[in-house]
Amino acid sequence: MKLLITGGKILDPSQGLEKIADLLIEDGRIAEIGNDLSSQGAAVFAASGLLVAPGFIDLHVHLREPGEEYKETIATGLQAAVAGGFTSVCSMPNTTPVNDNASITRYILDQARQANLANVFPVGAITRGSLGEELAEMAEMKAAGAVAVSDDGKPVMNAQVMRHAMEYARDHDLVVADHCQDNCLAACGVMHEGKYSTLLGLKGMSGAAEDSHVARDIMLAELTGARAHIMHISTARAVELVRDAKRRGLPVTCEVTPHHLALTDAEVLGFDANTKMNPPLRSEEDRLALIEACADGTIDAIATDHAPHHADEKMLEFDRAPFGVIGLETALGACFKVLVESGAVSVMRLVEMLTVGAARVFALPRGTLQKGAIADLTIFNPDAVWTVDPVKFKSKSRNTPFANWTLRGKVIATFVAGREVYRAEE
Repeated sequence: MKLLITGGKILDPSQGLEKIADLLIEDGRIAEIGNDLSSQGAAVFAASGLLVAPGFIDLHVHLREPGEEYKETIATGLQAAVAGGFTSVCSMPNTTPVNDNASITRYILDQARQANLANVFPVGAITRGSLGEELAEMAEMKAAGAVAVSDDGKPVMNAQVMRHAMEYARDHDLVVADHCQDNCLAACGVMHEGKYSTLLGLKGMSGAAEDSHVARDIMLAELTGARAHIMHISTARAVELVRDAKRRGLPVTCEVTPHHLALTDAEVLGFDANTKMNPPLRSEEDRLALIEACADGTIDAIATDHAPHHADEKMLEFDRAPFGVIGLETALGACFKVLVESGAVSVMRLVEMLTVGAARVFALPRGTLQKGAIADLTIFNPDAVWTVDPVKFKSKSRNTPFANWTLRGKVIATFVAGREVYRAEE
C-alpha cells in the first residue's frame, strides 16, 4: 500500500514546511518527503501546481444523526466533509437523543466507521439532555471516544454548574467548549442588535450576551485550571477578552466560522433565512476584528458550525426559521476569499487554522505531515475559480449563505490514512 504524490507544494504549518517536493505514503502513514522519490511499487498522484496540506480538521459540525436524519446523516455529512477537504470532524452532541452517554457516543462512531470517509471525533454533552442542570457522564463518554464536552446551542446559564463541569472535565483531561450566550441578554433575538435590526423591525440580540459569557468562562477557567474553548466567536469585545486571557497564559482557545469572517448583519436586509445563525452575523467592526484576530494568532481554528436544515424549515418567516447554515463544502473558498485574497493572512496561516491549530485545541492526533504521522491529506488548487451551486452539494441540505458566490481555492482530492476518499469531478 504505497502512494507517491509528486511535484506538489507541501504546506505543513506544524513543521514550518513550505516547499515543492514529493510525498511518499506507506501503509497509511507519511513515509518520506523529498525530491525525486522513487515511484516503484506505488500509485502516483501528480500534484504539480497544487498545494498539499495536512487534512483539514473541523471542530464544530452538526451531523444530525441520530434523530434528524431528514436534515443530514453521518454518511452524507462525511461526504460533504471530504468534498470540502475535511478529513476529521468533531460532531456536536445536540442530536435526538442528546449525546450525553457512552451508548450514543459509540453509535456515532459505529455509523462513522460504516461510512468509511472522514474521521469523526464525537463531542459529548456537558449536562444531561443539555438542560444545564446535572452533569453528564463525561468519564464514560471519554472512554467511549468523546474528545471534548459541550452543550452547543444551549448555553450553560448556571455559573456554578459550569464551574463543576470545568472541574470534572479538568480531572478527565477534557476540553469544555461553550456556546457563550447569556439568554437573558439575548432576549430571544433573531439577529444582531443594531442599525439593521431596527430598520427591519426584527428583535435584536446584543453582542453583550456573548461578551458577558466569554468573560465568565475565562474567569472560571482561571479559577479551575480547566481548558475552555470559546465556540464560534463573533464580537470584537469577545476577541479582546480571549486575547487578554492568552496574554495572561490562561488555557483558553477559540474558533471562528467562515460566515462570521465573510458576512455582516447587513446581509439580513433581504430577509433570507440562510443569513440566520446563532451567534448572529455581527457588525462590520466585529467582522474586521475577527479577521485581525486570525492574523495575530488570537483565533486558534476555523470551524464551520455546519448546521443542516431542511429547505421547508428555512422557507419560514425569518423570525420563525431555525438558526444555522451549512459550511463544510464552502469553507476553504470563503476563507481564501476573505483572508488570503484580501492580504490579511498567508496561505500558510489559513492552513494552520484548518489543521494543526484545530488539532491542538482538542489534542487530536492529526494535523501534521511529520514522518510516521497518519496520512490525512488535503490537496487543493489555490488558483481555481468556481461558483457555489448548492444543488451540487454532497450535504443533504442546501442552507448556505454563499449560494452563487464566485470563490477561489478548490479542493482537488482528499485522503484519509492514505486512502483517496474524494476526487473533484473535473
